[in-house]
Amino acid sequence: MKNKKAVNVQLNNDSDKNLTRRDFFKKSLLYSASALGTTSVLSPSLLNANEKEIIEEAPWGTKLGDPVDKNLYGVPSAYEHNNIRRTHDLLSSGDSYASISMCPIHESEGIITPNGLFFTRNHGGTAQVDPNKWRLMIHGKVKKPMVFTLDDLKKYPSESRIYFIECPANGSPGWRGPQFNSLQFMKGMMSSAQWTGVMLKTILEDIGLEKDAVWMLAEGSDNASNPRTIPVEKALDDVMVVWAQNGEALRPEQGYPVRLIVPGWEGNLNTKWLRRLEFSDKPWHSKEETSKYTMLQKSGKAIRYFWVNEVNSVITSPCPEKPWTHLKKGDKVEIEGLAWSGSGTIKHVDISFDGGDNWVEANLKGLVLPKSWTRFSYIMKWEGKPLLLASRATDDVGRTQPTIDQETSKVGVESVYHRNAIVTWEITKKGECNNVQIRKHKKA
Repeated sequence: MKNKKAVNVQLNNDSDKNLTRRDFFKKSLLYSASALGTTSVLSPSLLNANEKEIIEEAPWGTKLGDPVDKNLYGVPSAYEHNNIRRTHDLLSSGDSYASISMCPIHESEGIITPNGLFFTRNHGGTAQVDPNKWRLMIHGKVKKPMVFTLDDLKKYPSESRIYFIECPANGSPGWRGPQFNSLQFMKGMMSSAQWTGVMLKTILEDIGLEKDAVWMLAEGSDNASNPRTIPVEKALDDVMVVWAQNGEALRPEQGYPVRLIVPGWEGNLNTKWLRRLEFSDKPWHSKEETSKYTMLQKSGKAIRYFWVNEVNSVITSPCPEKPWTHLKKGDKVEIEGLAWSGSGTIKHVDISFDGGDNWVEANLKGLVLPKSWTRFSYIMKWEGKPLLLASRATDDVGRTQPTIDQETSKVGVESVYHRNAIVTWEITKKGECNNVQIRKHKKA
């Protein structure tokens, strides 16, 4: 308040009676800059009283804006045109029907992914389902086999929970070596949202589950159907049957009108366009499902039922898309990233500046929820020296991200699934950021 008063007094002196708009802003900015001093944590750019963006009236303020009814749903600003999902020929099966689009996690804020940026994975294109004709059948080892309409499901008490979904192939590009110099194409097969629907256990308590039910088959109503089997224990734990995402109805590419959410487990189990749940005392694993989602060890034995997404993290700023080339020596900057675990809650995240030889603990920021994205942050001074930036997360069940050597020693490099090794960015003295692979960490 003292600073504001000083400005007012100065501007009311007789010598300032004939100030022009330009002079007024110059004086005001000089006082504001003086008041700021050096107390700012991240050292913003010094105010320049001669910048026309400050001393001249903004062009958008000289005319009426768009009318309210121009687009009643709303669209992002045209200046945010780079914040979009992206796809690549290397990530498809030769067509756009069985392919994936990557979430721009380098542009993400907080732990909620907007619906239009949520990553997609389709096996037979995006089904356009009429909600009035859609039905969900639950049968098999249940006491009262039922067929539900969407209105029937919504009669149950609903819940809203925040969970991430991650494709088991997330991080697979460049497993044998860096392939994409891009965070979006490296780790963009995941997103996080608030899901609204009914807990599956609530439905099963109503219709009754037979005691000998061991497995649940989930099947979609799209062209591929993508049948997947899930243990009953998981179905009775936290699985959801949802119809809304981030406060609105599911979008078609996310399984409208109803999909399954299997928190913390690999994305292909979160069946979209859900039409059938069948319970049985024996599994239905297809040959493709059994062979594809396994991890082959060097001993020749394979790890089966590899469902849970491992503890993981990645630094999102800086990254190849958001380097430090704008920084000057001595600038303070925030290192920021995402951590997640399908087993529970992130406990802490460490950051290394030398490729894993030494570690410091980062701060967790915002909400810290189970099976959800967690933000971490570390503020440092940029000295204009080369760095090897890496992050390492630990969850509340005691699991910590491995180095790439630790992981390959267990499961080799033949499978592209469930890769959670530490990711390292090379920061050059110019502030450029490159995807590199540190093969040997001195300290785990």
